[in-house]
Amino acid sequence: MAEIGGATRVYALLGDPIAQVRAPGLLNPVLARRGVDAVLVPVHVAPADLTQVVRGLQRAANLDGMLVTVPHKAAVLALADRASDRARLAGSANALRREPDGTWTADTFDGDGFVRGLAGAGHPPRGRRVCVVGAGGAGSAIAVALLDAGVAELRLADTDPGRLETLRRRLRVAYPGRVVAAARPRLGDADLAVNATPLGLRAGDPLPFAVADLPGDAVVADIIMTPAETALLAEARRRGLRAHPGEPMLAHQIESYLEFFGL
Repeated sequence: MAEIGGATRVYALLGDPIAQVRAPGLLNPVLARRGVDAVLVPVHVAPADLTQVVRGLQRAANLDGMLVTVPHKAAVLALADRASDRARLAGSANALRREPDGTWTADTFDGDGFVRGLAGAGHPPRGRRVCVVGAGGAGSAIAVALLDAGVAELRLADTDPGRLETLRRRLRVAYPGRVVAAARPRLGDADLAVNATPLGLRAGDPLPFAVADLPGDAVVADIIMTPAETALLAEARRRGLRAHPGEPMLAHQIESYLEFFGL
């Protein structure tokens, strides 16, 4: 990484927890290779402090943007002055950019990154029956991108009935006839099952869904990046299913971040 000085532009990565994040290790070397005098710094922010921290960072004159990870992607949307259509549809954002007039624009790249990573690994989602477990910030963005990519049916599952219904209503209008929602995932004939929950970040977490309920030719995808081999992916491989890890979702977002921030 290039030397940090007084002219270095700053980007913050907000999350809780934060130790698991991979974006600084991927993005900062790219900035250095491009000769961009900027740095991405992880910032540990508890949910109760999010508004205060974001408002404070927005007042820092040398801070040009923020990336956002679990659990803040939904809440941060309300702290931007404007948002992209896909961020509004998903109800979440994972990037905020300072504009020349001092206002802030929000967008989400999780979904595009996930779909491109999936296709790049030989699992194109078009025409597939897909179950997304988790209707939070990342899950909602992934749901939108999968529908845009042409999945035949999207099955949403979440243990929070209010969050699940809110997302279902938004998607039902934009993608009529292609979205179903339930508290428990319907896996028996799914082509692809996606863990879009935080389960797997900590040792001892339960599996987000029962891999044994999936057909033998299904793909199991996880958005957790640390550890790279989650218990869910290990169980999928043990049962002979194809497993898709979380890191490609982030790797395929790096160019989008650079373009969004104008770097």
